[in-house]
Amino acid sequence: PVPSGSRSSKTFKPKKNIPEGSHQYELLKHAEATLGSGNLRQAVMLPEGEDLNEWIAVNTVDFFNQINMLYGTITEFCTESSCPVMSAGPRYEYHWADGTNIKKPIKCSAPKYIDYLMTWVQDQLDDETLFPSKIGVPFPKNFMSVAKTILKRLFRVYAHIYHQHFDSVIRLQEEAHLNTSFKHFIFFVQEFNLIDRRELAPLQELIEKLGSKDR
Repeated sequence: PVPSGSRSSKTFKPKKNIPEGSHQYELLKHAEATLGSGNLRQAVMLPEGEDLNEWIAVNTVDFFNQINMLYGTITEFCTESSCPVMSAGPRYEYHWADGTNIKKPIKCSAPKYIDYLMTWVQDQLDDETLFPSKIGVPFPKNFMSVAKTILKRLFRVYAHIYHQHFDSVIRLQEEAHLNTSFKHFIFFVQEFNLIDRRELAPLQELIEKLGSKDR
């Protein structure tokens, strides 16, 4: 049951399923197989002969689904009263704007912000002109900048979870899951230079720690 006033339940279904038998599904399977090898630096590299846009699209969908699940485990601890602002530690606060419905950034609670954010990402992923699922349909010219904005925003959910809810994550014994997911995400955005360093600042120490184990 969804407590009233909390996030709409629709956000928690991994909405964007990659159709089985499609090329993108094969790519996702490839990604999962290489992840299993334990070498994340290698797992994020563009497979030989593959289209970069398609590789980024498949992984973006996958990260969206992972973050949805991870945030879903702590949503009861992320409330209007526990998190009245969307922050990642005392130095970083995020205000929401999507450029269409909300043009001027608004200050809102973390659960509200994350609901806006995940709904916004969902709408992008469901837009066939941005994320074509059919073979042979080309990606739009602005695909890279769309993907970068999505990933930049998804990073903020990780940052909020690490800064404000890590104790809950530990109590739920989810930290290995969270760390692996985040490490995969970071290696991916580093490989293709998808998020500006300044945006990564709230988790800089963690990022350096994750990276140093893998050199």
